[in-house]
Amino acid sequence: MDFSLHHPAEQLIMIMDRIYGYGMTTTSGGNLSIMDENGDVWITPAGKDKGSLVTEDIVCIKPDGKFIGALRPSSEYPFHLAAYKSRPEIKAVLHAHPPALVAYSITRTIPNTRINPTAYRVCGDIRMAPYATPGTEELGKNIAAELETGANIIMLENHGVLIAGDTLFQAFERFETLDFCARLQIKAARMGKAVDLTDEQLSMNKAELAVLPEFTPDYHSSEEKRLRREMITLIHRAYDQKLFTSTEGTFSSRTGNDSFIITPYNMDRKYMEIDDLVLVNEGKRESGKSPSRSAALHRLIYQKNPEINSIIIAHPPNIMAFGITNTEFDTRTIPECYVMLRDIPLMPYGSSFTDREGVADKISTKSPLIIFRNNSLLVTGSNLLNAFDRLEVAEFSAKAVLAAKKLGEIVFISDEQVEDLKSAFGL
Repeated sequence: MDFSLHHPAEQLIMIMDRIYGYGMTTTSGGNLSIMDENGDVWITPAGKDKGSLVTEDIVCIKPDGKFIGALRPSSEYPFHLAAYKSRPEIKAVLHAHPPALVAYSITRTIPNTRINPTAYRVCGDIRMAPYATPGTEELGKNIAAELETGANIIMLENHGVLIAGDTLFQAFERFETLDFCARLQIKAARMGKAVDLTDEQLSMNKAELAVLPEFTPDYHSSEEKRLRREMITLIHRAYDQKLFTSTEGTFSSRTGNDSFIITPYNMDRKYMEIDDLVLVNEGKRESGKSPSRSAALHRLIYQKNPEINSIIIAHPPNIMAFGITNTEFDTRTIPECYVMLRDIPLMPYGSSFTDREGVADKISTKSPLIIFRNNSLLVTGSNLLNAFDRLEVAEFSAKAVLAAKKLGEIVFISDEQVEDLKSAFGL
């Protein structure tokens, strides 16, 4: 879907629906705006339920300051206008109060993006604007002064966050990524101290975009079509459950001896459809499409493990709290957890692209998951649903362990009980 071809009012509704549905704002909280090519500013209204906006609710502020629309613009419109005046390339502004970012706002601290390469790349420099009364010109001046430094993300003292972008989707991507980073650090604080990536690690290219030779498929089998539909259903579910973000998270499924379908590079997971998925066959990509940068790793895992038919790479915040604190995740919590996940190795940052052979050798039916430090979780399965089930179990189990740390000492299943599970389930 080409988001940019939608009218500004439609774009605002679509993104506000995502923000509200994702639990990152309240009925009355948050506001969005877009400046179009005419200099008109389209903005969400004041005093209207953010969970039920329609395009007719959006207000247009003309360059002469006149309001066009049935409702009044957001009371925060002065700082939106100040943001556009501060830098001409800014064409969208997003303001919201998600709990994790409010936690930083009220402690007047800034999330540390050096714990994750995507957060560091997407968010860039982050500034803090001094507190001022909402809706005042003073607050607009405070924000504009920070935007003029070149930063696109401005934390607001005791007020949440403001994010600017060339497009509304770019602003949303920065917002979603920063919120993920903040949630991840808050969860990791229960484990210990998060470990920063070094400058060298942050400069590493996670993987070159898979510039594979193209081919045009003669046909798409009924089985491939079924897998495409199932994969899209699970991708959307993963996004809704916060296991994926808009541009992070990879699925693949084997379709033949040396062929598989995989998610495309840098495409919004929320609106991904069956024809966006990329068929990779014998090292060649479906013509006109770009597969995930991890396609080479997926292919190698399939080649070395004929019993594995599906792979997921995700960044679930609870399990990644272990990844950014370099803490082993002990799966001996409840029987389901151990039976589904077995022992999960913790591998160094970067090994998913610098040591693909080592990663592929580490994976098997007896060791179906890997946590990569400061990066991601890799999950494999006999089919798509099996892999997705393991992803959910890993994230739910990690969430339980983090919660248990506030209750008392965790008692793990004993070695003897583990041997009983292995015998009972044929592990």
